[in-house]
Amino acid sequence: MTVQVESLRNIALVAHGGAGKTSLAEAMLFNTGATNRLGRVDDGNTLMDFEPEELKRHNSLSSAFHQYSWKKHTVSIIDTPGDQNFFSDTKSCMQAADGTVVVIDAVDGVKVQTEQAWDYIEEFTLPSVIFINKLDRERANFFRTFKDAAECFKPKPIITQLPIGSEADFKGVIDLISMKAFTYGPEGKVIEIDIPNDMQDQVEEEREALVENVVESNDELLERYLEGESLSDDEIKDVLRKGTLSRTFVPVLCGSAAKNIGIDLLQDFIVNCMPSPLDRDPWIATDTADESEIECNSDPNEPFSGFVFKTVADPFAGRLSIFRVVSGKLGADGTFYNVNKDANERFNQLLRLAGKEQKPIIEAGPGSIVAVAKLKETNTGDTLCDASRKIKFKCAEPLPDMISFSIEPKKKGDEDKIFSSLTKLLEEDVALKLTRNPETKQILLSGLGQIHIEVTVEKLKRKFNVEVQLNTPKVPYKETITKKVRAQGKHKKQTGGHGQYGDCWIRLEPLPRGKGFEFVNKIVGGSIPKQYIPAVEKGIIESCQKGVLSGFPCIDFQVTLDDGSFHAVDSSEMAFKIAGSMAFKKAAKEASPILLEPIMNISITTPDEYMGDIMGDLNSRRGRVLGMDSKGKYQVIKANVPMAEFLTYAPDLGSIAAGRGIFSMEFSHYDEVPAQIAQKLIEEINKSKE
Repeated sequence: MTVQVESLRNIALVAHGGAGKTSLAEAMLFNTGATNRLGRVDDGNTLMDFEPEELKRHNSLSSAFHQYSWKKHTVSIIDTPGDQNFFSDTKSCMQAADGTVVVIDAVDGVKVQTEQAWDYIEEFTLPSVIFINKLDRERANFFRTFKDAAECFKPKPIITQLPIGSEADFKGVIDLISMKAFTYGPEGKVIEIDIPNDMQDQVEEEREALVENVVESNDELLERYLEGESLSDDEIKDVLRKGTLSRTFVPVLCGSAAKNIGIDLLQDFIVNCMPSPLDRDPWIATDTADESEIECNSDPNEPFSGFVFKTVADPFAGRLSIFRVVSGKLGADGTFYNVNKDANERFNQLLRLAGKEQKPIIEAGPGSIVAVAKLKETNTGDTLCDASRKIKFKCAEPLPDMISFSIEPKKKGDEDKIFSSLTKLLEEDVALKLTRNPETKQILLSGLGQIHIEVTVEKLKRKFNVEVQLNTPKVPYKETITKKVRAQGKHKKQTGGHGQYGDCWIRLEPLPRGKGFEFVNKIVGGSIPKQYIPAVEKGIIESCQKGVLSGFPCIDFQVTLDDGSFHAVDSSEMAFKIAGSMAFKKAAKEASPILLEPIMNISITTPDEYMGDIMGDLNSRRGRVLGMDSKGKYQVIKANVPMAEFLTYAPDLGSIAAGRGIFSMEFSHYDEVPAQIAQKLIEEINKSKE
């Protein structure tokens, strides 16, 4: 069946973890007959959470997709993760949506991840609706949650519905546009009722506030309203839709996903007021021929274009590439061009995703979210298009990693298997990074948090039968010198036949931090022949890689070669290389060497109430606070902290800030390790080598 573009809605459900996105998706699918039971996260029987790791944790760890039909419209829902460990996937998948439903827990209110999701909504300029969920829970408060949202978000949220009852007595919703009230029986059976008498005044007041907020976006209606003219429901609905699409305001709806209260009204709102692919501005792409900007419209008659926003690695079905069709259309099989890889890709089957199932379809037009299997070259972020119009879309960058573990196989001989299996998981999750630290010789797996890494290790075992051990990474310490020294390196060895002779004098002096290594040749009068001078430098470079304190590379120093001697027969490049090495070792030991440690730039976002505890914790980690900024109701702390003190910070911050803090970290510079810590470190490292 071909879906008309104007009747298509692509909606991402976004929220903090635990706000009820998956329960909301389940209620929507149940209401439309896509499933015959109301799945529950705690029971592990939902359509949208199906990976074993998700069922174990009762939490969405990866975006899931499904479709339903509602009032002659086709709605594609993207159920995104709310845990910060998997928020890179949320950001990537939001690109494929035309609008979002932001789910807020009526008990906990707006949390850090909700704010982060809102930042992405702003970045992608997505029209949105807020759904205040869990109004049936103890301590749930609609108006407190609305106030919380109004303080945090712009454009301004406006109330379009009111709850009937609260906490255990919550039983229905009043729609302020139609001025109708609805209560709900078991599994969401709806009954229209009169507006309760005790709510009449409040409903009139909120209805008036809604109309005022809505007409502010339309000068003609505003003028009529101010003149006392009453407006029809249709006029209000029309301007509500236009204001939602233009992001003039954000409508607020309410209900309970778990009890299926108010979900049908939200589904009505999605088809009536949220955008179709035709309602959004044209997509901007780059023409690869001349780097000019080109507009792509949601038009089936334009050449095909789309972008891959997610990849799923399956050891049996192979790689599944999930993409959004921007323009043109695709048949059940065919070929398209991958701009990023400069390659034609052939596909044999077009698939629509329905939870863990993939259903073959015969065609896909603009706005469709579809998948194809076993593309050879294609990865997340690639643009697919018709070869007649080679264009490239800019895709969102993955979030920076926050924690790293060194990995090693539990079984000998599994090293190659680890790399090939992890490479497949890296295709699936672009927020993961696999690197080898040349200084510590360790293989590092980096991600957004400890749970992110642990889930990856679980998937590695389940999908590819590879087990790895996670260890805290070694810190890549360095060494340097602190004073100027002159020393001689003389290598003289007599054996049968030719001997070995190399003699050099060097001046070793410190350089400012970050300057690296400099070699200066000041040999005059040929005391060392030109052909041997590079050998002296090579000997110094090799020797400085092992340092003199405990085997760490020595950095930020200058060597000046200023004198030496040679033997016409016994001198050689090897002899001068050894002499250079000897000179460096001797000089470095006398030049008051010190240990350096990597210092990281960190940025921590936290609610006000945890500031004191976090600052105290930073001080205990030898951190130096550089400054603080306000961001809504959150504070952002900027600081420098030694890497050694920050390797396991992600779970620690979770404990301190009750899961409401996030941080980012990047390398800043190297600095001296305090003497007492350095001494202890050097003793421990040297002892471990014995």
